Amino acid sequence: MRYLRQNKILELIDKYEIETQDKLASLLKESGFTVTQATISRDIRELQLVKILTAEGNYKYAANQGLELPVANRFIQIFKETVRSVSYSGNIVVVKTLSGCGNAAGEAIDNIPLAHIIGSVAGDNTVLFIIDDPANSEAIVDHLNSLLSNK
Repeated sequence: MRYLRQNKILELIDKYEIETQDKLASLLKESGFTVTQATISRDIRELQLVKILTAEGNYKYAANQGLELPVANRFIQIFKETVRSVSYSGNIVVVKTLSGCGNAAGEAIDNIPLAHIIGSVAGDNTVLFIIDDPANSEAIVDHLNSLLSNK
């Protein structure tokens, strides 16, 4: 349930400008997740969400992308617990996840420093990565599979 909730949080902060934990809790409740303030705080910390300045001069929650911070053990744990398999064909890497965990797994992978990834798209139970050169795909898949094998 925690991973589904955290996945929903990532979706909500991407879709809406959420300024407060109360607003996040309200949107989660509308989505079927009843949470306490302590749960929201823990999820924000585990997902390493940050507040960024909007064009209107307000602050909103956002995923911590682009900041050079060490990979949180939490993201590696999310990856291990949500990913079922990793494979590739040419320059496309396919990550299959548990149902409803595609965005959470995608965010976890985005926070693992991997070179050669041009972009990614996450769905309900699949994450696709486009690799800059097919010759680099196998190394990326091997690295991700090594994380899975260290459960």
